[in-house]
Amino acid sequence: MPGPDWAGPALHAVLDRAALTRAEVGTRFPLFADPATGTWTTTRRGAWTGGFWAGLLWLRARHTGAAGDRAAAAACTARLADWLHADTATRGLILWYGTASTGPVGAAGAAAAPGSAPVEGADPGLTAEVLRERAARFCLEAVDPGLGLVPWGAAFGGPRLVARADAVPGLVPLLAAAGPRGAEAAAAHLHRHLDLCRAGAMAWRYVPGSGWRPLAEPAPGWSRGRAWLLLAVADALARADSETWRPDRLRRAAARLGASPAPGDPLVPPADSAGPAGPLDTSAAAITAVALLKLAALPGADAEPLTRRATAVLHRLVTAHLMDGRLLDGCYDAATGTAERHELVWGDYFLALGLAALTGLVHPGDV
Repeated sequence: MPGPDWAGPALHAVLDRAALTRAEVGTRFPLFADPATGTWTTTRRGAWTGGFWAGLLWLRARHTGAAGDRAAAAACTARLADWLHADTATRGLILWYGTASTGPVGAAGAAAAPGSAPVEGADPGLTAEVLRERAARFCLEAVDPGLGLVPWGAAFGGPRLVARADAVPGLVPLLAAAGPRGAEAAAAHLHRHLDLCRAGAMAWRYVPGSGWRPLAEPAPGWSRGRAWLLLAVADALARADSETWRPDRLRRAAARLGASPAPGDPLVPPADSAGPAGPLDTSAAAITAVALLKLAALPGADAEPLTRRATAVLHRLVTAHLMDGRLLDGCYDAATGTAERHELVWGDYFLALGLAALTGLVHPGDV
């Protein structure tokens, strides 16, 4: 499937930018880049975004088929192993996207089995697949049965017993990879977050003896929160082989979260829907596009409107916000004014993933 004529060159540009970023940051992890200079702010361990950097390098390896690109992606994945035991639900983002983006590479010749390359600098038996399996097991052990979810955790400071919209994506497929118990935990984790987030806040704190209490941040109108939830719902529907997943409810949630946009809904949303004149968030749009392509790929889906909307979103990002392979106008944190119009590493990743799906480099359900 060649895809639209603009998608291939745009994907090439984003992945070429990844090669330049790799040369700039070395063994550090890019977080966000200045829109004027393109210079990255980096972290040593990757924070919650490290998996997207590894995933972007894997997409480049799939695109080029080059052994050097595959080695670079594998080495980056190796550095994510430090997060296996971290007390954070963002292990879903880190260890799912950093290990599930591998795929077969070698477009010009032999293909490698997904995840079969050893991660350089680690236990030689620690392939991306093994790392993913271990992460699934450790995350399953982190489930709080009384709360019915994996708590946000204390790895980044603050209260531990928190539920947030960004604690769901990645963790749903990661938990589901842990077998039947994992699938039950994934479904419970997702539905508990859907219950809470529909009640009017994107983050909640559990207070023993009092129950769940809403938090002011992230704001209720956080557009990336809606996108994260839609992505998690799409991943759940791809695995909903039993009523444990409550697929009918998931389909309704998908429609509410953006699978059935209202007339006039923007292709690129503001970072906070309560501040439509404020900064946009192109990363939210890119996440939404990927989620829509995943929904379109489901058996029995009404694929045409979902694909049409996803393609329109990606086209807008490419024609209005992409410069030299950099997806600009991403908003890291509107509340604190942090990196409000920047290139964000996860924005680049989801744009590349969406374009890769449009061009046939990946299947939407691969990652």
